[in-house]
Amino acid sequence: MSNRDQLVHKEYRDLYADYYRSPEEWREKREIAADQTIGYLTDVIGTARYGKLLDVGAGDGNVLTQLNRLRIADELYAVEISPSGIEAIRARQLSGLCEAQLFDGYHIAYPDKYFDLAIAIHVLEHVEHERLLLREMNRVARHVFVEVPLEHGLKVRRSIADGKRFGHINFYTPDTLRSLLASSGLTVTECRVGASSLRYEQHVSGRMGGFLKNTVRNVALRISPRLAPWFLVYNGYAYCECS
Repeated sequence: MSNRDQLVHKEYRDLYADYYRSPEEWREKREIAADQTIGYLTDVIGTARYGKLLDVGAGDGNVLTQLNRLRIADELYAVEISPSGIEAIRARQLSGLCEAQLFDGYHIAYPDKYFDLAIAIHVLEHVEHERLLLREMNRVARHVFVEVPLEHGLKVRRSIADGKRFGHINFYTPDTLRSLLASSGLTVTECRVGASSLRYEQHVSGRMGGFLKNTVRNVALRISPRLAPWFLVYNGYAYCECS
């Protein structure tokens, strides 16, 4: 039995195999979410630029496309568990992309500290053994950036039910995200909470519904940054120094 078979249950291997041969609506949603992610990333790194950057669980390459456009790194690399994702990434023919590899979800086939930055965008909520993956990212990189949905609030039962079709099996608060990163050997230098963008909310909920949801989330976060994630879903993002 391979490591992949041991660490990734067949149910999830099957789910992700063709995950990125999805309806056009999902592809558009991922493109909008990638723009949002770049906003979170630049919020913590400012104008910093990197030599080598690895996207772990790179999906179909939407975030890589934005990174390539903005020249945030000289060289881009990707590892992804889904064959359909790797096909989609390679089809983009990104000028800065050096390599896109299929991996088993945990073992990253690069030397220690090969990358200046490794990112995992909406990946950890899918991972059966989060710390194994985070420690591997810690090994291969000098810095780590992660983004997850903060769904472990008052309506966590609804989050669990809604997330099943997407493979969400882990649910976070800002505190549990910080604890997970620290217990994986990472030094958290920034851990922030962000509301989804107006464009994202309007794509999901329509023009007026999206405007109202975006307004409520942002106002609640300003009034009570500690309590808001308990009542409403946000995104958590963190920048870490590796050991």
